Amino acid sequence: MKPATKLLSVSDHSRDSASMIYVYPVISRRASGVSIGINLNPNNACNWRCIYCQVPDLKRGSSPTIDLDKLEQELRAFLNELLYGRFMLDKVPPQARRINDIALSGNGEPTSAKEFEQIISLIERVKYDFPLPEGLKLILITNGSLIDRPSVQRGLSRMAKLNSEIWFKLDSVTLEGRSRINNTRMSLQKMHNNLGLAASLCPTWLQTCVFKIDRIPPPEKEVNAYLEFLYKTQQEGILLQGVLLYGLARPSLQPEAPRLSRVSTAWMELFAEKIENLGLKVKVHP
Repeated sequence: MKPATKLLSVSDHSRDSASMIYVYPVISRRASGVSIGINLNPNNACNWRCIYCQVPDLKRGSSPTIDLDKLEQELRAFLNELLYGRFMLDKVPPQARRINDIALSGNGEPTSAKEFEQIISLIERVKYDFPLPEGLKLILITNGSLIDRPSVQRGLSRMAKLNSEIWFKLDSVTLEGRSRINNTRMSLQKMHNNLGLAASLCPTWLQTCVFKIDRIPPPEKEVNAYLEFLYKTQQEGILLQGVLLYGLARPSLQPEAPRLSRVSTAWMELFAEKIENLGLKVKVHP
């Protein structure tokens, strides 16, 4: 682990800040503490290409073969450093010196790892060998596109026993919107089905990024379609924990970056209020 010389911040989610392949720490504006990231896509490959993505040299693809022994070694080493070393003092601002969660995220879609189920078992085993906070969460940040895979579902069932949450990406419910924002043609029916699967297996939040494209916020057609989708999921009995509504915190590294800008706080708060009126909890991170 390289020497700690610079404090982490919410604007720095560098995957190599701990000089490891799979494990990296971040100060999460959503977590309000240290999030231990696990990057299952060190090859910068994802099956989507979201235009706000901060991954450099992003390419289409899936996770490479995961070296499970290396992952376990790195996770144990970093937890040891967090709990018994100087990392918190040297790298973390005083107000954020707490371990908030372990997050399966990184530079692509984590559920594309063929070893996903084994990785959840690995994390479970390592967690119990350290005096971690009782409320420590395991979070999966996913675009939800591969949740219909049996191996992923088995992993999610195991996750549910570990005080876990799924953060399921939902930036648009229209085909046009998903094509423009996420560069995917995943159908609304598949998204709906996979969301229902996720929520049935593990506590699930929707995670929605809102921003302006060419200085224009999401159009009314998109907003209304999103709200209608949420209403229907509730009517069908899909139990969601709520919505994580967030804006652009760091610059995109995609070609569309110059076209993107933040929506106003007032716009986001009004959108949040409309979601809350449907009876859903909303956490806003402008």
